[in-house]
Amino acid sequence: MNLTKEEKQEIISKFGDNEKDSGKAEVQVALLTARINKLTAHFSEHKKDHHSRRGLLMMVGKRRRLLNYVARQDIERYRSIIKELKLRK
Repeated sequence: MNLTKEEKQEIISKFGDNEKDSGKAEVQVALLTARINKLTAHFSEHKKDHHSRRGLLMMVGKRRRLLNYVARQDIERYRSIIKELKLRK
């Protein structure tokens, strides 16, 4: 269910300024989105895994708070990350 090192590095290099820039809010949102997508696929097979579901809900809340922060700081960065991660329809 966790991301591999290669998947993390790919996301960090795509959304960060360099390969070691994992603290940027956009990188954190992208990493959380990847973990959320993996967990969502996990729940299609394991419907009664309520402990992991709680973790999923906490990750969704953390992603929401990070996105609110980005929106307050720079609305254009917020719109670009929403579009790139396809979080809205």
